[in-house]
Amino acid sequence: MGSAVGRRLVVMENTQNTSTSTQAGPGLLAGKVALVTGAGRGIGAAAARLFAREGARVLLAARTEAQLKAVAEEVRVSGGIADHVVCDLADAASVRAAVDRAVDLYGRLDVAFNNGATGTPPGPLDRVREADFDHVYAVNLKGTWLAMAAEVAAIRATAGTGAIVNTSSVGSLMGNPELPAYAAMKRAVNSLTETAAVTYGPEGIRVNAIAPGTTLTEMLRQWDEDSPGVIERLNANTPLRRAADPDEIAQAAAWLLSDRASYVTGTVLRVDGGLRA
Repeated sequence: MGSAVGRRLVVMENTQNTSTSTQAGPGLLAGKVALVTGAGRGIGAAAARLFAREGARVLLAARTEAQLKAVAEEVRVSGGIADHVVCDLADAASVRAAVDRAVDLYGRLDVAFNNGATGTPPGPLDRVREADFDHVYAVNLKGTWLAMAAEVAAIRATAGTGAIVNTSSVGSLMGNPELPAYAAMKRAVNSLTETAAVTYGPEGIRVNAIAPGTTLTEMLRQWDEDSPGVIERLNANTPLRRAADPDEIAQAAAWLLSDRASYVTGTVLRVDGGLRA
């Protein structure tokens, strides 16, 4: 940047980094700015709390503002730095605005965790309603694509290098007769992840995905209500014989976003208690 404005931005950016690192102390994500989608509950909320504990300044994004406010306030009470923005992943302008908000608030974007998703009622492929299929496509696949495109642009323009993690599902790694549309979109997310890793690796932007197994989220509990016994059956088929707490999934995302995973890109990491072993 040759202009006076550019020099001021660099000075401001460096000042912010030094201040944050000093306050946060050591941590996996110390000094980084993180965007988390689907941050109002479940894995996303656990990730927002964890990323802040690990030293990141976090922007929480989701559709339900009351949930976002509660989690952001919890982070701040615990000594972390967090704010929130309402974001509908099915709306391109909303997604771009959320990414822009992170840069406006904190001056940069270093890492992003694309965790927001929606589900469909369980059942075979021929019983999936077209409206449900279209919605899960718009949020889980198109929304992830929109977010990745905006995040790459923001990382490139501010931090220069960084990392993105997408939430996939262990259900994307096999035939899934109970959740066919959901699994199909998550398998497509795996492809987007691998393609982005190849595309942006030369710039120093790493892109990975995590594939959670049975995790105690609202979505899983809803599935168990619709199909009683699902959690028990999945746990019986999992070598660790239990479901994950959302924080256990967030831990994997934090590591992949951190500099400790500096040579990991293009990976779909199973965090499934051995379910697919």
